[in-house]
Amino acid sequence: MVLGRLAMFVALFASQLGNAAVVKRSELFDGGECGEEAHAALRLAFHDAIGFSTSGTGGGADGSILAFNSTELAYVIRFESRTTSIDDIIARQWPVFTKTNLTAGDFLHLAAAVGVANCPGSPQLPYSFGHSVTDILARMADAGFVAAEVVWLLASHSIGDANKIDPSIPGTPFDSCVNTLSHCSDTQFFLEVLLQGTAFPGNGGQSGEVLSPLAGEMRLQSDFAFSQDSRTACFWQEAVNAQSFIMGKFEAAMAKMQLLGQSGLTDCSDVIPVPATFTNNIQYPASFNQSNVQIACTTTPFPSLATVAGPAPTVSPVPQS
Repeated sequence: MVLGRLAMFVALFASQLGNAAVVKRSELFDGGECGEEAHAALRLAFHDAIGFSTSGTGGGADGSILAFNSTELAYVIRFESRTTSIDDIIARQWPVFTKTNLTAGDFLHLAAAVGVANCPGSPQLPYSFGHSVTDILARMADAGFVAAEVVWLLASHSIGDANKIDPSIPGTPFDSCVNTLSHCSDTQFFLEVLLQGTAFPGNGGQSGEVLSPLAGEMRLQSDFAFSQDSRTACFWQEAVNAQSFIMGKFEAAMAKMQLLGQSGLTDCSDVIPVPATFTNNIQYPASFNQSNVQIACTTTPFPSLATVAGPAPTVSPVPQS
């Protein structure tokens, strides 16, 4: 089917996503029609959610049927003798999904609600945003961690890189503070997750990533979601250019994590080498400034940062062991 060209948009929580997450109603539903695509989007939402079990198995309405469609579709046959229209709607939704900054769960169930809205006589379906963040926060809360501590633990991503999300580009870092041997543990990561993405670093969009601001850098979907969600956005922004603060919080959260379910341990911290210090102020990568930041926390001013001189960089991969 030829996709419609109506200039009608459904903007999702613009205050939370900095106007970045937008789903074109006409890109999915033949110009806003109540047709097969609208019905298939609703069926897709059903099959995604019904995987949940009160016995504790299955992720429920998490978008996994879209994100991991090559394996998840095998389970649809439990309910239906054919999967053709499910295949078709996934094929239509996938390229639209990869252009948004939404998680698979948020996108899939938004599309279903929007598709139903094309049909006269239908109810205006409720829609809840924040599937990934809500699930992670709930799991971490069950282990005794509050939202701020989850963000502080994500400082670990400043020394992380991706090998499996896009296997064609192993060692793709999550920020630009990388030298020829390793990462550096600073707050550049928290800044660059907030920068408007423009392209994927490897073989197109993969499940688990959103558009990245810098060539050679990967921006994780969950990291971006945390940076924009109202429950965590201000904790995220608080970390930008606050090296001593965030590393102190990261240290405390890691100490708490090491003691989960344990008692009677002996503190042998003195055997751990003392890391080299990192005292530099972070900067915007060359060609970026505050106008490129997807600010989601409006209760405090965004830090004032300088910009590195020169053209926009290409981030080098981290050498693999």
